[in-house]
Order: sequence, then C-alpha cells, then structure tokens
Amino acid sequence: MTHHTRIDRIGIYRSRSGMILGVCKGLASHFDFSVFWTRVIAIIVLIVAGFLPAIGLYLLAALLMKPEPVIPIKNSAEKEFYDSYTSSRHGAVQRMKRRYENLQRRIQRIEHIVTSAEYDWDNRLKNG
Repeated sequence: MTHHTRIDRIGIYRSRSGMILGVCKGLASHFDFSVFWTRVIAIIVLIVAGFLPAIGLYLLAALLMKPEPVIPIKNSAEKEFYDSYTSSRHGAVQRMKRRYENLQRRIQRIEHIVTSAEYDWDNRLKNG
C-alpha cells in the first residue's frame, strides 16, 4: 500500500490507473485497504445482489466520484481549487482569469513606480 498524506485522503477519487473506471482502486486508496480485497468484495456484491443492481451501483459510483488529480494535492487550497474545477470548469477558469488580471495590475503599478521620473535610482543603488 502507498503512503498518503491527510490532504490526499480528504476526498474519494476514482483512480486513473484502475482496471474498470478506477472505482475499486480509488475506494481502496481512500480507506487504506487492499485493492485486491476491495475487488473481491465488489465481485461478491455482484454475485449476491445480482448483475444489474451491482453494475448500476458501480456506474453510479463512477459518475459521482471525481477522477484523482494528476498532480498530488498538497494543501487544502489546492484541494478546494481541484474540487471547484471538476465541478465547475467555467467558474475555475473565471477565478484564474481574475487572479491573472489582479497580478497584471500589480505588475503594472510596480513598473509605473520604478519607471517614474521621481524614482531615485542613484540613491536606491548606493543605499541598497
């Protein structure tokens, strides 16, 4: 089994490297359980509950579970962004656009200050 940080285990994600849609591997990873035994339990549920209900439940789980992030999540801000991106890509793109525009305005203010005639480069270089 692999070692997970607490942030990785906050949400349940489908594995990108699972056999069939990554549901069993994602559940096993989240609950720190063996993938083999998770799949055995899924097969037992398939036999006991019947083919259609078990397949329906499996497909429902696959639809509800988000795919695991390509890059591991390191903190709650990254998790929040990933979850918001997977639920609303348009909203996430708008947030990124606003952030870029805010950074662009800050850079323009800095450039304006540094390139202004009042900025005393000689004094700054001597005392810096």
